[in-house]
Amino acid sequence: MSSREYPDRPWIGVGVIAFRGEEVLLVRRSKPPRQGEWSIPGGAQHLGETAEEAGRRELLEEAGITVGPLVLAVVVDALARDDLDRTRFHYTIIDFAGRWEDGQVVPGDDVSEACWFSPAELAGLGLWSEALRAIEEGRRRLAETDQRKSFSPSSPR
Repeated sequence: MSSREYPDRPWIGVGVIAFRGEEVLLVRRSKPPRQGEWSIPGGAQHLGETAEEAGRRELLEEAGITVGPLVLAVVVDALARDDLDRTRFHYTIIDFAGRWEDGQVVPGDDVSEACWFSPAELAGLGLWSEALRAIEEGRRRLAETDQRKSFSPSSPR
């Protein structure tokens, strides 16, 4: 089996960008990679688990909340290399987006904090550029989904 550090293959990570109104939920990582940084809740997919199941499980484990229907936001590769240019970490991350449904935010495993942030607060958090892109894409895709739901074709005459 491949180790997460210096792996022989990429690991699949799944995250959920949770929105409560305009606010987005972020967690502060307590382990490498990205230890001490704010990020989207998520983690490794387990064997036999669908990507959506993995995202929902990780969101509940890391932040104590659930979300409604999910939409695919982005897929990104997170690569970290050591001083010898060897691949120390490689995650292919599938990020879904959904709206908060239930639960109080409580930091869980692998995180030291979990908080809701307004769009104006994001710039000061030092987020990874791909996390910022995922948040904006998640927000956009949820808005598109909302528009499709509210569209009602005119009645036949």
